Amino acid sequence: MAMQLTDIASLVDGQLNGNRLIRCPGATPPGQASATEVTMLDDPSRVESLRDSQAMAVVTSSAVDLQSVGLEKSAQIIVDNPHRAFAQIVAAFRPPVDASVPAAGIDSTAVIHETAEIHPTATIGVGVKIGARTRVMPGVVISSFSEVGEDCILHANVTLYEYTNVADRVIIHAGSVIGCHGFGYRQEGGRHVPTAQLGYVAIESDVELGASVTIDRGTYGATRIGEGTKIDNQVMIGHNCQIGKHNLLCSQVGIAGSCTTGDYVVLAGQVGLKDHIELGDGTIVGAQAGVMDDCPGNEVYLGSPATPQRDQMQIMAVQRKLPEMRREIKQLRRELTRLSDSQQTSSSQEATNKTISDGKQAA
Repeated sequence: MAMQLTDIASLVDGQLNGNRLIRCPGATPPGQASATEVTMLDDPSRVESLRDSQAMAVVTSSAVDLQSVGLEKSAQIIVDNPHRAFAQIVAAFRPPVDASVPAAGIDSTAVIHETAEIHPTATIGVGVKIGARTRVMPGVVISSFSEVGEDCILHANVTLYEYTNVADRVIIHAGSVIGCHGFGYRQEGGRHVPTAQLGYVAIESDVELGASVTIDRGTYGATRIGEGTKIDNQVMIGHNCQIGKHNLLCSQVGIAGSCTTGDYVVLAGQVGLKDHIELGDGTIVGAQAGVMDDCPGNEVYLGSPATPQRDQMQIMAVQRKLPEMRREIKQLRRELTRLSDSQQTSSSQEATNKTISDGKQAA
């Protein structure tokens, strides 16, 4: 469904500056927006964040200089609250699915290739599409408007939330949950209120997900797993993350929201990334490391907080010497105490001798 910009502006009670008749088929965040989509700028002072965007229109709270970031042909929709307005626009293009209990089996609106194999206990929702030779095992749930490509395998009890997009030759092992709501809240009146959860998960071709992997949907756009990436068991990936191509994410890795990894990144077991981290191409992070800052590519990082391997090895070398250094410090303290006591005794003796000498002279 495409909408004219004038209709989009009317939907959110916004002021439209630009071509009123141009049609738009979707709305996504700045880094994902194509030349036919609307995007959002929540803070006009951060107009530079739009430099890599191709969006045909920008929802913002005040007029900005789009020419400075190469978007001189893009329209602007000015509103009081960009987040609320953008959520309305995204919902118009990708309506939230009613949480009603689906009927067992395959919905009549689903489009399933004749060569696909679907177990009788699987649940296939409204508008789902499944490609050729894909196999869906017992207990799998594929929610409304999701798409699964060709030659995929979804093992037992996998759950795909609505609008999940799985490309060709993807393997998802048992118990994984793809597209659940991200962990995002704001405080209103002393209560935690969920933020918008209108995005989805996109898994590119030749990805393999281990057992019990969880991947949260994006806030407005896609949480994306790049082509050829392999993810081990019990990995957690937060909302809005953009995982690059041919990554290796080992068991129990935890990635907070809005992180980005380059291509050929390796995260060893139990690595943790705080939110909004960027890892360059070829980054390797050692087991149990905690990444608190962006990491340039083609380097190994260790420790918590993670630092380059060379720096961490020096830290570890010093740490191994700590018991010996502690013993030496205790010895030095004892020696210092002995010297101090000796000096005090000597000073006291000198004072006594001087007193005796002064007394003899007086006599």
